[in-house]
Amino acid sequence: MQSKLPVKKTVTFADTSEIQGAVSNTTIPYDYLVFAVGAEVQTFNIPGVREHACFMKELEDAEKMQRHFMDCMESAAFPGQSTEEVKRLLHMVVVGGGPTGVELSGELHDFLEEDLRSWYPELAEHVRITLVEALPNVLPSFSKQLIDYTESTFKEAKIDILTKTMVKEIKEKSVVLQMPDKSIVEVPCGLVVWAAGNTLRKVTRDLMGQFPKAQENRRGITVDECLRMAGTDGSIFAVGDCTATSYAPTAQVASQEGAYLARLLGQIAKRDELEQRVEALAAAPDVDKQELEQSQKRLTKLNKLRPFKYSHQGSLAYIGSDKAIADFPLFNGNLATGGVATFLFWRSAYLSTLFSMRNRTLVATDWLKVKFFGRDVSRE
Repeated sequence: MQSKLPVKKTVTFADTSEIQGAVSNTTIPYDYLVFAVGAEVQTFNIPGVREHACFMKELEDAEKMQRHFMDCMESAAFPGQSTEEVKRLLHMVVVGGGPTGVELSGELHDFLEEDLRSWYPELAEHVRITLVEALPNVLPSFSKQLIDYTESTFKEAKIDILTKTMVKEIKEKSVVLQMPDKSIVEVPCGLVVWAAGNTLRKVTRDLMGQFPKAQENRRGITVDECLRMAGTDGSIFAVGDCTATSYAPTAQVASQEGAYLARLLGQIAKRDELEQRVEALAAAPDVDKQELEQSQKRLTKLNKLRPFKYSHQGSLAYIGSDKAIADFPLFNGNLATGGVATFLFWRSAYLSTLFSMRNRTLVATDWLKVKFFGRDVSRE
């Protein structure tokens, strides 16, 4: 997507699919633009990340990671592999101790215990999962008691947590780590999954570059209290991970921003329509003063846009072994809970946020299939 803002008020799209039609580019005009392109993976310019690590940003990233994981298992099972090579292939390193990294580590553990242990009993004991985090602890947005609970659960599951540890380089068969004592250690591994943060997409940087005075925040697009992009005439709105706000880059924030913006755009549509009506009434030779006055009062009300206010509903994360943690705001404090019951609540909350009964049925059916028949690891 290439923006032609704000002079022309148009957006140009390009077809980048493998099979392109006769028209590969199109330009459309807009009255109001909602910019919600999200973010891409932040690599911090660390050597080897893009070449050798798997990401967890898009669906194809997850599919690639699953293929790589199964390749490691099957290669380790190949006759004649040395014990040292088997241990390397079966060492899975997850970089990033946020919810994505923690949930992925828990899911890998479940995959091992619920499926791979019966398929590869001779290899199961060699599988090792390591979670690397540069901060002093994992899940920094959660309460300390839940962090401690997660760490103890991971310890029971034999998932290693390396905090205060930085990745310096990722090689084809190893990852280079800077340990808390500043020593450099090269750790052999078969798979590295990178879940260490987001950065702006190029299209976002290009858009911000057209408003250099108003858009100086490197974290993302600066917006006002109504989610309008700073420096514009109010016709461009930005929501989600592409913006620089005080809110966490989570689906919960983006969902509330989207619902707010839908209501706001409905109000703006009524306002714009009423503005045209007022202009027509004022220009009419036989002006109906009473109707004009009433329309102007309604227009004044519609011009008052309520600012966006985020309501934090709590944080949830799955930590493996049919356990989850939850941190909910409660009066002036918080309610922290974890365990199997929280896992069931996590699943019910997940289902309730899906958009349609069709999607809820499909997801619930998939969960049941995994529970009774195991995970589908069939190859293409």
